[in-house]
Amino acid sequence: MAAERLSRVTVAEAALRLGDDEGLDAVTIRRLATELGVTPMALYWHFKNKDELLIGILDHALSTVRADRSVGDPWQKQLRAMIEALVDVCRRHPVLPDLLHSVDKNQVTSFTRATEDALALLAEAGFDVQEGFWIGSYLLHGAIGLVDAQPELPVNVPAAEGREWRRQRRLELECLPVDRFPMMVRFGATYAGEPEVERYYAFGIELLINGVEASARPTS
Repeated sequence: MAAERLSRVTVAEAALRLGDDEGLDAVTIRRLATELGVTPMALYWHFKNKDELLIGILDHALSTVRADRSVGDPWQKQLRAMIEALVDVCRRHPVLPDLLHSVDKNQVTSFTRATEDALALLAEAGFDVQEGFWIGSYLLHGAIGLVDAQPELPVNVPAAEGREWRRQRRLELECLPVDRFPMMVRFGATYAGEPEVERYYAFGIELLINGVEASARPTS
C-alpha cells in the first residue's frame, strides 16, 4: 500500500487484523509498516508511537458500540443493542479483550462515547450516575467474559479442530466417576451434538440485560 493512500482508519484496520492473527505483542509500528509495505516513518504521520496506535485500534474497533439516541426505542432495547454490538465486535476480533485490558480507555473517544450513551440509558432506568457507571463496567466485563468463556468451542481452538475438541471434551467428562460427578457426566453428553453457539450468546446477553432490568427503578 502506497504511503500516500494510508489513513488512520486503514492503519488501524491493518493493525487490528495483525493483532487478531498473531496477538497483541505482534502489533508494533515496525511490523505493521512491513505488513503495509511502507516505512515506519509513514505510520508516524498517523500514530506517534505504539501507545497511540493501540488507542487508535480500540477507537476504531468500538466505533459501532453506541446507542441510537435519535429514535424512541425504550432504554432496554437500546442497551441490549449496545451489548450485542460489543459482543459481536469481540467475537470478530479476538485481540479486543487484551486491548481493553491494556489500553487506557479514558483516551479512547469511542469508548467514552459508548460510556456516555450507557449512562444516559441507565439514568432513564432510574439509576444514579455512579450506579450507572458500575453497571456499565459490569456489562463490559460480562460481554468480554461471555466471549472468553465460550464453552461450545473456545475462541483459541480453530474451527477445523472443533469436532475433535468436542469429542475429547465429551470423553473427558463422561469418564468422570458418575457417583461423584453425575451432573458433569450428564453435561458431557451435550458435546455429542452440534454446538449451539448463537443460542449461547443470546442466552448470555439475556442474562446480562435481565440483571439490569430487575434492578431498575421506575422514574416519574
